[in-house]
Amino acid sequence: MNEKVIQTVELNKILARLADECSTPLGRKEAEALAPMTDREEIEKAESETADALSRVYRFGSLSLSGARDIRESLLRLKVQANLSMPELLSIAMLLRTALRVKGYGTRQEADNLTDSLTDYFERLQPLVTLEKEIERCILSEEEMADDASPALASIRRKIKAAEAKIRSELNSMVVSNGTYLRENVITMRNGRFCLPVKTECRSQIPGMIHDESGSGSTVFIEPLSVVKLNNEIRELEIDESKEIEKILAVLSGEAEAHAGELKTNLDVLSHLDFVFAKAMLAKEMKATRPVFTRDGKISLKQARHPLLDPKTVVPIDVMLGDAFNALIITGPNTGGKTVSLKTVGLLSLMGQCGLHIPAFEESELGIFSEVFADIGDEQSIEQSLSTFSSHMKNIIRIVKTANSDSLVLFDELCAGTDPEEGAALAISILDTLRKRGCRIIATTHYSELKLYALTTEGVENASSEFDVATLSPTYRLLIGIPGKSNAFAISRRLGLNEQIVQAAKEHINHDDVAFEDVIKNLHDSKRKMDREKSEIGRLKAEAKRLQDSLDESNRKLEERKEKILAEAREEARALLQDAKAQADETIRELNKQGKDVRELEKVRTKTREALERTAGKPVTETELPTGKELNPKDLHVGDSVKVISMDMAGTVSTLPDSRGMLFVTAGILRLHVRLKDLMLLENDTTASGKKSGAKGSNGSILKAATISPELNLIGMRVDEALPELDKYLDDAYLANLAEVRIVHGRGTGALREAVRQKLKSSPHVKSFRAGEFGEGDTGVTIAVFK
Repeated sequence: MNEKVIQTVELNKILARLADECSTPLGRKEAEALAPMTDREEIEKAESETADALSRVYRFGSLSLSGARDIRESLLRLKVQANLSMPELLSIAMLLRTALRVKGYGTRQEADNLTDSLTDYFERLQPLVTLEKEIERCILSEEEMADDASPALASIRRKIKAAEAKIRSELNSMVVSNGTYLRENVITMRNGRFCLPVKTECRSQIPGMIHDESGSGSTVFIEPLSVVKLNNEIRELEIDESKEIEKILAVLSGEAEAHAGELKTNLDVLSHLDFVFAKAMLAKEMKATRPVFTRDGKISLKQARHPLLDPKTVVPIDVMLGDAFNALIITGPNTGGKTVSLKTVGLLSLMGQCGLHIPAFEESELGIFSEVFADIGDEQSIEQSLSTFSSHMKNIIRIVKTANSDSLVLFDELCAGTDPEEGAALAISILDTLRKRGCRIIATTHYSELKLYALTTEGVENASSEFDVATLSPTYRLLIGIPGKSNAFAISRRLGLNEQIVQAAKEHINHDDVAFEDVIKNLHDSKRKMDREKSEIGRLKAEAKRLQDSLDESNRKLEERKEKILAEAREEARALLQDAKAQADETIRELNKQGKDVRELEKVRTKTREALERTAGKPVTETELPTGKELNPKDLHVGDSVKVISMDMAGTVSTLPDSRGMLFVTAGILRLHVRLKDLMLLENDTTASGKKSGAKGSNGSILKAATISPELNLIGMRVDEALPELDKYLDDAYLANLAEVRIVHGRGTGALREAVRQKLKSSPHVKSFRAGEFGEGDTGVTIAVFK
């Protein structure tokens, strides 16, 4: 990609903003060196990294890489086994600390079992926690080694402190006894040795070595002879201290050298992640999206914004190129936004090929171009004696020589600055030449001939920068398919130019040109009307969608209410059946005790039980709810024949309904307590048959008791098979008036035994139960006693 276009469309300013988002020196250097790519795989990889980093920023917040210092020189020194200084080792520790923090940030995504194009970078980081902690333990700052960095260093520093204490004690004694000879009663340091400030005229009174003299010459700094030996001892200890520090640095450097490869990987990964997340932060700041790259050079920008303009005032534009037409001619008044539109297309194309997101609506499309050429702005050169036209033409000549089918070419005021007729003819010839090569071209112009060229040439389309004559200001909207007007007469009239002058000027205009401009005006008006109607249609569609959503929500709530009502009805029916079953069981048990025939009662009980199971086993639907006419309490009399709907049983009214709508109904030998709304009036013959059948067999023997065994064998059954058998057996045994039963379940794993005992515990018929005793089957059986 030629360097000139990067400056022309101001991509360099975008890269400067990108570099400012970086936290590390190497990340900044990578941002500054970024250039448009032409390989599709490289571009898509870069875009994926930007998109994934932006996704992580929105999910987990921004990633800080401050502290990742450039340690390349230190790595080179380690390569030759040189010892690193304390600042260099601290830089390595800071790099490792940053790697640990960044790796933790990366594992947040992995905790959600999500991987992306950045996962591999985070996994490659090796924080080397042991090395980092050892460096931080030994080195407190860039100039200070910790006392406990080694036992030897700690011992040396203790000796130094002891010697310094002896010197201070000796010198303090001398200050007290020789105070008249001293300039100040203080102990000072000169050349690393303890001294006293002695008056010059008294220096013979304190024997020792003179190390310094004040600027005025009135004071000399003397090291008394009594502390010379101690000072020498301190100097020797300080030399030992320096040697020990060098040893410690050598050990730490050796440990770092052993991990030089990991350190280099950490540096490279952190620098690249810094660069990638800088792209993400720039995209977030610009509210940018990932572009879609076409294979045929098509460009379709939706609501594209120039990223260097104020985001609060910039007007988005829609641009299409490379589909129905390969050349776009933009016309319109000066300061109308033609050049901004041109630069927006060029800049966003280059940003996309740099792997950056673009400030445009989602699913905007870009082509991948091997070259982007731009001739924009005034390039007049006094030094080279070139006019504006000449400087532009030199640039155009270079473009025409180089451009091919993989090129995007941008011309601002093509062939302006010369005779309009010749300039227009030259511009048309240049456009034709590039168009035949398959170039994608956008050109701005004031030439009417180019408008007509776009109207009459296949593959070329007009566009214009909209201008509001009423306010004398551009709207900066780009209208594709509509040629622009200069609006010179309208602007002049609005600014106050004499109307006679304006009319006289119009007389100098060719009538064909006037007619052409009128056509353009009509197209403009039609376009604005269509836009208004389109906006109104969009508003109406949105309102219709809102109403549809509201209706759907109402239907959903209605359906939920309906389901709730059905569920309540189901529960109510189940409660009624439970009451009926309990009453039937009680009646049969009483009859059993009196020795009456229960065969017919058993049929009634079984029918009731099956109705209960049907009700509990499936959801209630509308067809299962009572549909008969609701009875009025005044229409019901004792002795009326009715049908209990929920139990599908016929009976006779025994009592009138109470205040809650509850009454008693006799069905054969059963006396049921039911709700009024669960009843339906029947004809007399139905009831009669019911009575007849209900009374049948009342003098028979107790057959049930004769057929029920006092023992139930469940061995070989699974829990889900055994429990239904046990449940029915308990009911039958209880109705047969057995005092106790023996349930054989075996030992096995104990699961069946435990399930049996849980069932017995919850059974309303069982009074107590126990494990079998010796001779009864031991723990392989359970004895249940009925109430």
